[in-house]
Amino acid sequence: MTPDERDEISVSVAAHHELGPDYDKAVAEGLVERIGEEIDKRVDTRLRTAAAQAPPATVPARRHPGFPVVLVSLIFGTGATSVVLGNETTNSAAQTVMVLLIWVAIAVINVVYALRR
Repeated sequence: MTPDERDEISVSVAAHHELGPDYDKAVAEGLVERIGEEIDKRVDTRLRTAAAQAPPATVPARRHPGFPVVLVSLIFGTGATSVVLGNETTNSAAQTVMVLLIWVAIAVINVVYALRR
């Protein structure tokens, strides 16, 4: 406790003696308020000190929530590509365009899904 705080308590006690019992409540409320402020200061100081000394919080490693969507997209994309390329009745230019469209559509679906999360 600092000398100023001791002086405040002494002043409160002296005021209590001078004012008499009619002012007990007012003197007590003032004293409680000052003590509460001092407690708040000490708690704030301790919290700041503890926060400064605390190690940074670590986040546990988790699998990305979009992983199943990416996996299913790759499976369907690979399957669709093999179906398009396995068809011998179409020419190679049309097959190339179809494969590109399949993978662009898969990329768009994955990007939209990722942005919505």
